[in-house]
Amino acid sequence: MAKKLTCLDLFCGCGGLSLGFQEAGFSVVAGIDSWKDALITHEKNLPKARAVCADLFNFSPEDFRQQTKITKVDVIVGGPPCQGFSIAGKRIVDDKRNKLYKAFVEFVSFYKPQAFVMENVPNLLSLAGGLIRDAILADFSRIGYNVSYKVLCASDYGTPQNRRRVFFVGLRDTRAKYEFPTPTHGTDNTPFVSCRDAISDLDFIGDTDLLPERAEYVLQPQSDYQREMRKNSPALLNHVATIHTEQTRAIIKMVPDGGNYKDLPQELWSTRKVHIAWTRMRSDKPCFTIDCGHNHHFHYFANRVPTVREAARIQSFPDSFEIIGIKTSQLKQVGNAVPPLLAKAVALNLLKALS
Repeated sequence: MAKKLTCLDLFCGCGGLSLGFQEAGFSVVAGIDSWKDALITHEKNLPKARAVCADLFNFSPEDFRQQTKITKVDVIVGGPPCQGFSIAGKRIVDDKRNKLYKAFVEFVSFYKPQAFVMENVPNLLSLAGGLIRDAILADFSRIGYNVSYKVLCASDYGTPQNRRRVFFVGLRDTRAKYEFPTPTHGTDNTPFVSCRDAISDLDFIGDTDLLPERAEYVLQPQSDYQREMRKNSPALLNHVATIHTEQTRAIIKMVPDGGNYKDLPQELWSTRKVHIAWTRMRSDKPCFTIDCGHNHHFHYFANRVPTVREAARIQSFPDSFEIIGIKTSQLKQVGNAVPPLLAKAVALNLLKALS
């Protein structure tokens, strides 16, 4: 049996990229992040990978090598924090958070892996007239990598969510060529996975029902996606409802399946000062992008935000993947992650390129 290619995950979070690459056949040797909560989750679910708590502003590749004794990796993956790039932010080009990708470049330059995969928010490509995109391409070209990039949508690869991310893939062997994965869903033969396809077997809790962190399934799986997500899960984990005030539940109740604040009486439009306020999932379509807070996004019929498990399903984390921490931390970990099914699609094509 051929030896598995090794993978190092920078800015790993709770492990969306790591899990996708592991499922594709890579051996994840370590994940680095500065957020302890996410690292605890990463270590819990990917126990063969070293979990290294470090701030990559001041933690060098040599520091990492000294601490872990890891002297070689085949692939480096990761997503530098995107707050500075995000369309929701102030779009300040010289925001120091935007420079964290430089740490990624330093690790690639130090370890000289066969390939790297870096993901981020799509508007990075056009931010500042493309200056950040061009800087990234120039940095990796300078250290010997042939780089291609493309915006991919998670729903095209079986994730029940219209989450778009840009992926930069660099190959050290200039004779090799990376082909981005062809969409597998969205045709008549293989339709998109809808919200209902993803979570309807979890619909037995309503607006005010409370379950423990570990519970039993009540309903049988009702779709192929649900059956796949429930494989190897010892129990129903992280399916704890958020109990809103009676007033909040009354407002949510006015919003129909797939609706938003425009379905409310106009005097309620300004109760939340964001354009995504009071938005319900649409049950028969993939979900909008799951974010870090979920304060404005609601279940397609229950008058509450999604549970952590529902959000994890929409991100394509299997039910066996347990999110550790208090609920607000769990929701943030899930919202920050790369959908594992999307990561797996990218990783499988990278295996082809490297072989």
